[in-house]
Amino acid sequence: MLELVPPGAVVIVAALLVAVLPRKAGHALGALATAGALALSWLAPAGAHLQVTLFGSAESGFQAVLYNVDPFSRIMGLIFGFIGLVAVIYSYASDADTTQTAYALSYVGTSLAAVFAGDWLTLVFFWELMAVTSTLLVWHYGGRAVRAGFRYAVLHGIGGSLVLAALVWHYAEAGTFLFTGEGISAGIPAVLAAVGIGVNVGFVGLHAWLPDTYPRPHIAASVFLCVYTTKTGVYAMYRAFPEGHMWIAYMGGAMAVFGATMALLQSDMRRLLSYHIQSQVGYMVAGVGIGTQLATAGAFGHVFNHILYKSLLFMTVGVVIYRTGEESLKKIGGLASDMPLTAGAFVVAALSISGFPLFNGYVSKGMITYAANHGHKPLFYLLMIGGVGTFLSFIKLGYHAFFHGSYDGDVLDANRGQSVAMLSVAGLCVLFGVAPPALYEILPAGDYAAGHYTAYTVSHVLEVAVLAIIAVVGFVILKGPLKKVGRVPDVDAIYNPIAFYGTRGLVVGVTELYAAVDRAAVRFVGFVTDTAADPESAVAATPLGDSVNDEYAHPLRAGFGTSILLVTLVATLVLLAVLLG
Repeated sequence: MLELVPPGAVVIVAALLVAVLPRKAGHALGALATAGALALSWLAPAGAHLQVTLFGSAESGFQAVLYNVDPFSRIMGLIFGFIGLVAVIYSYASDADTTQTAYALSYVGTSLAAVFAGDWLTLVFFWELMAVTSTLLVWHYGGRAVRAGFRYAVLHGIGGSLVLAALVWHYAEAGTFLFTGEGISAGIPAVLAAVGIGVNVGFVGLHAWLPDTYPRPHIAASVFLCVYTTKTGVYAMYRAFPEGHMWIAYMGGAMAVFGATMALLQSDMRRLLSYHIQSQVGYMVAGVGIGTQLATAGAFGHVFNHILYKSLLFMTVGVVIYRTGEESLKKIGGLASDMPLTAGAFVVAALSISGFPLFNGYVSKGMITYAANHGHKPLFYLLMIGGVGTFLSFIKLGYHAFFHGSYDGDVLDANRGQSVAMLSVAGLCVLFGVAPPALYEILPAGDYAAGHYTAYTVSHVLEVAVLAIIAVVGFVILKGPLKKVGRVPDVDAIYNPIAFYGTRGLVVGVTELYAAVDRAAVRFVGFVTDTAADPESAVAATPLGDSVNDEYAHPLRAGFGTSILLVTLVATLVLLAVLLG
């Protein structure tokens, strides 16, 4: 029965305890809980568990499956649990406090609960909690992270609302929230779902929260953040479009190119890595959009591999920031001699994300590009351009941080805990690159991939070699101009001011309108009251009273009953005017 305990529940309970435990005990419990989630994800039998009826009886309520295990949820649980464990170790070694780690674990737990959901209602519930817990994780750091976290929360609130609207419409047409294998109903529900999920995965134009938010908080918080939100989005995209859609595939290609291009222009190390989240998620979205068995297997393989090398990249850059206090490439250099272990881990991660042979990114990225090359040539070329941009970006990052220039002052390498975390992930990046069958065994449709795709072919190796050579030559040409590039604005430079001033204008407008209506109402009530108390003076104070010739003016006398009659008449006329209007 133990294997039927939802992995997310274990981590969420641990998060509540970590918040009140001493730092060492709290992080130990967090590591134990995430390791337990990893084990449960591996051992849980396939099938639907925890089936319930929500908001009514079996006939009138909504059928829900709170915990469902299939190949897609299992691979997500495995990698989410493993990286959660590694990130907790890294957090402890990087001086994160227990409150931050508690927020991070609640983020891990809600993400696990979302990917193990067996219906849309459960998924969107934990989807929204995931947005809340990740926002708290960002906010905890304070400073610039607060405003970035607010913008993050607003955008994810909008995205979640669109997904919820899609689900309501889907239920009206399909009559169920359960996963049926057919995805979201076609038409408007599908459009709403694609855009809403597109916020999470970073569709071009909906992506600016990524580079805005992830460079702001504690270095250990960035390791958690780079994993869960976007990859849960890829998982949800597959659930919504299990047979793919070419518009989604080409958006993935656009993400790959745009993210890599913007990353190349960055000097802030974590901002550069954040743009590459968008770029690499583009490959996953392209695989989901193509929709073939090989492309889908490649998409989830790339989810798995990306989480490994991207978390490793954030850890290596985090160590550089931890030791130097600098975020910008323009303020560091030549660190490889002082930080050989960190530099070595970075090289492994950089080669992995670039898709270089013998590293894990080569295998999963190759599956997606192979699927695109057979039937979708324009998409294939977009992914190739993204590949060149990736090589260029990490040549730039590695060159300026570790192998060129110098840094004034003594710099220590990663401490023991940071080293354990980085080396464990780097080892898996090499393992899955050297032995692709080890990756196929845990993939959805992995048997199909093993039988229909060969990772190491002469043509594929040459293809990657050509991309690398183009990138090296390109970097030699662009190295000088790139050093002169300052902060490059993104789409948020347009919509952030519009949102800020538009919201302020709306608030001011509504406030002033309310004040004007309030003043008019007060004056009207005062007039009615004055008329009832002293009709002669009230009429005399009006223009009508001034226009009456004094010689024809007659004193106006009215008793209490007449005054009541006049007030009633005025009120009736006003009411009729309102009703007829």
